[in-house]
Amino acid sequence: MHSSQCHYAAKLAKSLGKLCLRKNSTGNRPVAPLGSRILTNPNDIYKHNMWDHVQWTEEDKEIARLKTEENSSERVPLNEQVIFDRDADKMWEKFYETHHNKFFKNRQWLFAEFPELLPLGQNRRTGTTQPSSEPTLEKHQDNIQTASYPGEYATFKILEVGCGVGNSVFPILKTIKGADAFVYCCDFSLNAVEMVKAHPDYDTSMCHSFVHDICEEAAPFPFPPRSVDAILAVFVLSSIHPERMQGVVNRLSTYLKHGGIFLFRDYGRYDLSQLRFKKGRCLSENFYTRGDGTCVYYFTKEEVHNLFTNAGLEEVQNLEDQRLQVNRGKKVVMRRVWVQSKFRKT
Repeated sequence: MHSSQCHYAAKLAKSLGKLCLRKNSTGNRPVAPLGSRILTNPNDIYKHNMWDHVQWTEEDKEIARLKTEENSSERVPLNEQVIFDRDADKMWEKFYETHHNKFFKNRQWLFAEFPELLPLGQNRRTGTTQPSSEPTLEKHQDNIQTASYPGEYATFKILEVGCGVGNSVFPILKTIKGADAFVYCCDFSLNAVEMVKAHPDYDTSMCHSFVHDICEEAAPFPFPPRSVDAILAVFVLSSIHPERMQGVVNRLSTYLKHGGIFLFRDYGRYDLSQLRFKKGRCLSENFYTRGDGTCVYYFTKEEVHNLFTNAGLEEVQNLEDQRLQVNRGKKVVMRRVWVQSKFRKT
């Protein structure tokens, strides 16, 4: 391990006795618990691979800030930076061509954290649908042939942007099966979309996967504005140049119905992966390029709040998910930080 990483790990170990549950603005546990494994005794640190709801001390924050200041001190030359924005689709296309579905992870946690993905009347714990007087997919079979767009007659519609190889899509499809629901999922990598369509659980009666660049202002979606109940963006906006993010959120928000919800989860400021970047990989403040040419931004929850409220959405939840990830074999402890948020269209 690099000397600076050893120093950081040593400081982290000293602060392990100062852990507590994160509170929300009312002082209570948040509605979505973000995990329930709490480290109360520092001696138990190596008993599990992950600990939830970890509070940072001011010293922890300062160490992380100095580390990012150091790895941001040498930036990618300005004349080269344009490549990572202009050719972002090519970088991700190459990523999926190289790795295929190697990075597929079944996000079973989705419904614990985002129960809004369940159609009204569906049991949050079992995923079973309660009897309803609403039309079912079977009753819509006569209309499917004349529908002006896929999923038009479904009463509950979800859009996932940046779907990758289906990490979220397939847990969603499995859970909402039998409900009058439809999932749209898009990615600007043709390779990723083709892998989704080739998956044995892909079902065109419940899902429509398509290639789409959410940064492209003129690119149309295969459904009209104000037609989806939920938009899901998990580790997607961080890959976009910071100057494009507001426009992306503004455009996506126009496709939400009134009362619809935007569900967001992404990298948080001072996550372990940010601290690990070497000098010369920084594009702009808190925005980096990886070795494969893909990019990543690290958010604060204040930035996330501004991003979505500026698009006219109302904050429902906005949390920092701070955890300790443990490599029990190597006896290494690492801090992970994500931001998880929900914003509603009023």
